[in-house]
Amino acid sequence: MKKALETMQAPAAIGPYSQAIRADKMIFVSGQLPIDPATGEFAGNDIGTQTRQSLTNIKHILESDGLTMANVVKTTVLLQNIDDFSAMNEVYATFFDGVCPARAAFEVAAIPKGALVEIEAIAYAE
Repeated sequence: MKKALETMQAPAAIGPYSQAIRADKMIFVSGQLPIDPATGEFAGNDIGTQTRQSLTNIKHILESDGLTMANVVKTTVLLQNIDDFSAMNEVYATFFDGVCPARAAFEVAAIPKGALVEIEAIAYAE
């Protein structure tokens, strides 16, 4: 059985998808753009600020189901420019304590709305 997760503390989906889906103990969080849900705009124009907002959106989606970032087991980071990897990594590291999730990071040709970063996550609920 699957259940859609939704929160007003993260931006609404901009297409035919859910913010996240819970399937038994697995939670699949859709790629989060760095959109501030209060304004509908990017949180900033630099990779650090955008990374923080994307991860904050993921955090709020997980919290809507009683989970935390400690439940994250895998992330995928899409970067407009791989040269932003170090700056993204500095902010990313502040969201995880102890054992960090597995991760892949890629430079891609384009991200929706011209974002510098998009991050998706998979979490496990014990």
